[in-house]
Amino acid sequence: MPLDYPIAERTLANGLRVIVSEDHTVPNVTVNLWVNVGSRHEVEGRTGFAHLFEHLMFQGSRNVASGEHFSRLMAEGGRLNATTWFDRTNYFETVPKGAYELALWMEADRHGHLLDAINQANLDNQRDVVKEEKRQRYDNVPYGNALIDIYAAVFPKGHPYHHATIGSMDDLDAASLEDVHAFFRRYYGPNNTVLTLVGDLTAEEGFAAAERYFGDLPASAEPPRGPVDALEPLTEPVRDEHVEAVPSDRLHVAFRLPVDDTPEFFAASLAMDVLGGLATSRLHQRLVRREQVAHAVWAHAMGFVDGVSLGFIGLDVVEGHEPDDVEQAVCEELARLGEQGPTPVEMESALAQAERAWLSALASQEERADHISHRAMLQGSPGYINTFLDRLGEVTPEQVQQVAATWLRPESRVVVAYLKQDREGAAA
Repeated sequence: MPLDYPIAERTLANGLRVIVSEDHTVPNVTVNLWVNVGSRHEVEGRTGFAHLFEHLMFQGSRNVASGEHFSRLMAEGGRLNATTWFDRTNYFETVPKGAYELALWMEADRHGHLLDAINQANLDNQRDVVKEEKRQRYDNVPYGNALIDIYAAVFPKGHPYHHATIGSMDDLDAASLEDVHAFFRRYYGPNNTVLTLVGDLTAEEGFAAAERYFGDLPASAEPPRGPVDALEPLTEPVRDEHVEAVPSDRLHVAFRLPVDDTPEFFAASLAMDVLGGLATSRLHQRLVRREQVAHAVWAHAMGFVDGVSLGFIGLDVVEGHEPDDVEQAVCEELARLGEQGPTPVEMESALAQAERAWLSALASQEERADHISHRAMLQGSPGYINTFLDRLGEVTPEQVQQVAATWLRPESRVVVAYLKQDREGAAA
């Protein structure tokens, strides 16, 4: 049976796209906003700004005190947060129905009038918070900088995905108050934002409330730039080794993939599942269960919109075994998938896992709202949640084989290796 979540959409005069999906299961409303700005929009020397604004947006605005966004909505029984990624920044809260207009009023105040509260003290404070986050999440944990290293190795310098969302601390230190204000004025406006409401309200109630609180904001954001030129697969391997105090040798084997929301990306995503994304995957069965040279294997495809996506396989090597031998086994499985394609059982397993994950996500009101905002902003299709599984199911084993033979060749790999300091042959 096809999915049929209700989707209603309206665009306000100032460009704000408003999407409402009624769900009267529980008396809650999720308010989810996606702003079309992420780390891919940053320029060299000014990285980390998109993530910095995720923090600054909780420091108060014209009519809301610093920290009040959390305290007011949590006092109503709500939960809320925000995240930043390459392609977007999003803000979200789930509140009892009686508080959703409060949430909309507070969102509109900070999206329209944040700069009234962004002074040097707030900037300095949140700059320090971001630095501490980097220390905790990246610098002081094993393998913490792996993704930063992967992005830098897979995508060339100057490419929108070359630098991680956390950005450069030197760039943040160099940022002036005017730099920060200019970034907000450029990207934060209703004409660069999607607002999704999911929950216990009608479409007309949602549209009326959005007009009431956001309708007077000016269409202040500059038009977003278009995507950069597409990247082709690498033609020879790239290697980046780090000898550190890590628990075990770990390999990250990464690849460029086709751009998101295309049949080729869907096929690449299924290929990554067949290789390492399932308990029944080829690499798990071979390296973990049969040969017992890896403690764990995982794989994932990240869909991006700026001309390319990313896939990677991670492996923890069992002590006493050589990472080079494990890497060679990975290359053998890559070549085999490109030559022979997936088996019918592998295709069935990968599709079943994708369906389970998708339905599980949509069962959550919050995740459903996030998927609606995501696809409305980046693919222009808020109804994507109802059609994704049908489109994925159209992928053939031949397409998976073709994408593996084109994008997942051994010679197209990037290897970021973290090696133990005390392993034989490694530096002490």
